[in-house]
Amino acid sequence: LCLGLTVGLTAAVLHLLWSLLVALGWAESLVNMSLRYHMVSVPVTVLPFDIGSAVALIIMTGVCGLIVGWVAGTIWERCKS
Repeated sequence: LCLGLTVGLTAAVLHLLWSLLVALGWAESLVNMSLRYHMVSVPVTVLPFDIGSAVALIIMTGVCGLIVGWVAGTIWERCKS
């Protein structure tokens, strides 16, 4: 459970930061910069900030991270014993 909480919380906080970047209008330029560094050219448009989408994103990634972390922790514990 501890690994699940750690992974879930980390995922949620990272997506909270992403939502903040979108709200500040900085996200698209950061995505474009990252793509240039990877020598990739893909047209990307970051949509305008929407609080409902941001909350859903943060909750869903937190829950998915919790589940993935819990499963990984359970498998790890079973393999150790």
